[in-house]
Amino acid sequence: MNPHDNEYREQRLANMAKLLELGYKPFGEAFKRTGRLLDLRAAFKENDKISAAGRITSLRDMGKSVFCDINDGSDRMQVYVHAKNIGDGPAAAFKFLDIGDHIGIEGEFFTTRTGEATIKAERWTMLSKSLLTMPEKWHGLKDVEARYRQRYLDLISNPDSRRIFNKRIETIRGIRAFLHDRGFMEVETPMMQAQAGGAAAKPFKTHYDALSTDMFLRIAPELYLKRLLTGGFDRIFELNRNFRNEGLDRSHNPEFTMLEIYEAYSDVRGMKTLVQDLITHLARSVFGTLTVGGEAGPIDLTPPWREVAYRDLITEKMGADWFGLSLDKAKSKACELGLEIEPEWDMTLVTHEIYEKTIEKTLLSPTFVTRFPAALIPLAKTCDDDPSCVDVFELEIGGREIAPAYSELNDPLEQRKRLLAQAAHSGEKIDEEFLEALEYGMPPAGGMGIGIDRLMMVLTGAEAIRDVILFPQLRPLQ
Repeated sequence: MNPHDNEYREQRLANMAKLLELGYKPFGEAFKRTGRLLDLRAAFKENDKISAAGRITSLRDMGKSVFCDINDGSDRMQVYVHAKNIGDGPAAAFKFLDIGDHIGIEGEFFTTRTGEATIKAERWTMLSKSLLTMPEKWHGLKDVEARYRQRYLDLISNPDSRRIFNKRIETIRGIRAFLHDRGFMEVETPMMQAQAGGAAAKPFKTHYDALSTDMFLRIAPELYLKRLLTGGFDRIFELNRNFRNEGLDRSHNPEFTMLEIYEAYSDVRGMKTLVQDLITHLARSVFGTLTVGGEAGPIDLTPPWREVAYRDLITEKMGADWFGLSLDKAKSKACELGLEIEPEWDMTLVTHEIYEKTIEKTLLSPTFVTRFPAALIPLAKTCDDDPSCVDVFELEIGGREIAPAYSELNDPLEQRKRLLAQAAHSGEKIDEEFLEALEYGMPPAGGMGIGIDRLMMVLTGAEAIRDVILFPQLRPLQ
């Protein structure tokens, strides 16, 4: 049904016309407030003169008087309207307001007989008319798709959604403060790049008319941030969007928020300490507890967190002889787990499919998975005792990868070999400008990426990534 074609909208249009006839412009001007309702409530003092504004969330017509609630996004407040206080004309006009309208109120504080802090209106101002009815009388949107597509209504009517996004805002503010306090500088690198690099993913492609060249939305900022390490920035981070032209599911959105951190003269062990300190700090300061997540699956973030080698997780799952099996036997055993194995995959890819599809989801408590196969991660240093492994971790919480971190490879000759090997497999070009920067000498460094959307899923207990992104990607309406 077209929301513009219904009797409720027609009634609201009639009310708007009546208000205009009575001298109230339906879409008013700026209104000076004494403060937000949250602050006014905190400073409540009987008989104080105040001005406030907000959206009407309830109306109770008592005949000679009207009670309503307003909400400005920070809190709600009850308003009492009576002709003896505001005059007969304004009192009569007030009767033509609807739930959803924005109004300004000037008056004084008093406490009702039931003990509720209330504004006794002396004047009111029309600020904005709502022409469509609010969802289900403020009980929230029941249709999940509508919650994502009409997030503005979800925020109005669903306190839990509003709480999640308030927490997200606090968390991001907390991340920046934590890193700034430790001497990290926030930087910005290009989102539109001539060559997408820093991760293995399919990019979004566009065309730059002025240069007559194809460009890509970045899949990761890593290669530009490493250029800044070469340039002498020793502690840097970027908190911004990445884009990957891949699937949609409960833990993937093609546009997502990533925090990338680099520290010169550090390594993966420095990143381990940093991420453990950062996440526990956020849990305590924003959520007030180290036990986070939903009631059905609480997660204890109390450090120290478990550390386990990738190889050990594989042999626990597949048997001690796994890495001695033939490729055909390994593929057969993987298929027995219900996995779809591509014919061209080698032992490394078969093994990693087992890790990603069957092991990763079991790692609910914070776990640092270390020593991944070098073939999977071409931008990290190899382990001193075994060059077939790289000196990295993936932090898993709640069965999802939250943060990969590396001892960054800074040998330009070895980096070229690794990228050439990756390019031969993928068909992509290597980033010669990045390799040239490395040849000027990048210091040894630790680097880490933290998926902010997935971290928020862990901290809030949200079951789907769409619940922590204000405007997630959706299929277009037909």
